[in-house]
Amino acid sequence: MKKQGFPAVVDENTEILILGSLPGDVSIRKHQYYGHPGNDFWRLLGSVIREDIQSMSYENRLETLKQNGIGLWDAFKAGKRKGSEDTKIKDEEVNQFSILKEIAPNLKLVIFNGKKSGKYEPILKEMGYETRVIPSSSGANRRFGKNRKSEWKAAFKR
Repeated sequence: MKKQGFPAVVDENTEILILGSLPGDVSIRKHQYYGHPGNDFWRLLGSVIREDIQSMSYENRLETLKQNGIGLWDAFKAGKRKGSEDTKIKDEEVNQFSILKEIAPNLKLVIFNGKKSGKYEPILKEMGYETRVIPSSSGANRRFGKNRKSEWKAAFKR
């Protein structure tokens, strides 16, 4: 089944962009980045910016990210996938990263949330951005990442 990604959540004040892969089924139903309650994204990012963003409404989460110069987007604008696992994404259509220069002129750092989106690191590095690939925030990744929180915090230090 073909699934569509979401528009970029960036503006002229975005300095850091977190790039995921493609929204999972729960996120698509909710129309929210990282909408599955089992995904640790909001908890991990909250520990980075020292705010309890997980308990906020989705709109307030996005506003808090913008206030901290952080944007969200995905590597893929669409792709075929049964279920929500990144490893099952096929026939992906890559987002047009070149528009970042226009819509986020102050962007300096792109952080890839997991290996699937991290495959596109060379493209964004070539565009002149500082890049980092961090362990996926997926709840399925919890068992592999005892140091995930510290790796996330370290990735945001500039």
